[in-house]
Amino acid sequence: MRLVTSVDVDDPAAVTITVSARHELELPDGRRVLLLDDRGWGSTQRWAGASAEGLRETTRAVVGPDEPTGGRTAEEMAAGHWTHLQQVARHHGAPVDADELRRLPHDVVLGADVLARIRPSG
Repeated sequence: MRLVTSVDVDDPAAVTITVSARHELELPDGRRVLLLDDRGWGSTQRWAGASAEGLRETTRAVVGPDEPTGGRTAEEMAAGHWTHLQQVARHHGAPVDADELRRLPHDVVLGADVLARIRPSG
């Protein structure tokens, strides 16, 4: 199993970075279970200045766990995040636990439109 986050261009007309992220659990049989589809971000950085590794790093931060807020510690935020993802996965028939999810490899897949914007043509 692994976590997979797919990144796509959110606003094709924008010259600055705007992306959406779809976070999934890939099961051993290749099926995917949607965990989050409400994530993404925008930046004042132009696509031409972006790197694949920078986009992957930001994507991993955006899909969580979130930074501590409301007096909660980073550990509490992480525990809540992984428990929520566990509940979503189980709701879709994937019997995983929070600790197992936390330890899975996390691959970020940049969509063709994203790659076309960050790679020079020619």
